[in-house]
Amino acid sequence: MTTTILSIQSHVAYGHVGNSASVFPMQRLGVEVWPVNTVNFSNHTGYGAWRGPLMDPADVADVITGIGEREAFGEIDAVLSGYQGGEGIGATILEAVAKVKAVNPEAIYACDPVMGNEASGCFVHESIPVLLREKVAPKADLITPNQFELGYLTDTQPHTLDETLASVDRAREIGPSTILVTSVLRPDRPEGTIEMLACHDDEAWIVQTPHLPLKANGSGDVTAALFTSHWVRTHSLPEALGRTVSSVFDLLRTTHDSGRRELQIVQAQEVYADPRMQFEVTRVR
Repeated sequence: MTTTILSIQSHVAYGHVGNSASVFPMQRLGVEVWPVNTVNFSNHTGYGAWRGPLMDPADVADVITGIGEREAFGEIDAVLSGYQGGEGIGATILEAVAKVKAVNPEAIYACDPVMGNEASGCFVHESIPVLLREKVAPKADLITPNQFELGYLTDTQPHTLDETLASVDRAREIGPSTILVTSVLRPDRPEGTIEMLACHDDEAWIVQTPHLPLKANGSGDVTAALFTSHWVRTHSLPEALGRTVSSVFDLLRTTHDSGRRELQIVQAQEVYADPRMQFEVTRVR
């Protein structure tokens, strides 16, 4: 049976972030993706200059209403959202989730709570973290924060594995039952490595990979999209985590080897459909 995901994210013409990073990898998995764009920019904002419009939340809501008028909400297995540029779009996304779940209660809401990272700090408008913590995360079934974002959502500062697991438990008390923690940087890890941690209810699995020396805008969007797709399909934490990490690592390696700034989404397409599964996934709870 085909998995269908409604992906409400940003769009750029040049490069790959938001829907421009997420849609194609999901399609290569055989997922039916319905993208709804919240911005239509020339390129991502990391360049410091860009052109194009921020979509009015009412226009975004109108597109989603049109999908509903096709009586299609019942086909949706997951609503996926990423960077939220303002409080208005956050409310629109939550309204979409409520409409989809009213028709299909089995559908999940997967939220990538984009706020910042350990190196850069918080890089979104000051209202966004509050919106994510108080209104969005409580409505999500799955969240995919990095370790820094997990700390903000739970008012903690996780560093060790035990601290990160404790922060995950606090996050689950807020609402989401499934949590993928990306970019786990515990102090006792081997040098030159990075980890990813997936948790559902009382079950937790971790995987460690080499830490490639590049900053790749959009890699978090790909990670959230792939994990959501695998989780909806399999409901197996180790399988969803192992497949996601393998694909993302090979995408980043391809990008690093290319010497290009933008993710090599198309060039790496085989790694989404057929991940090498080259990393051991270990149960930690």
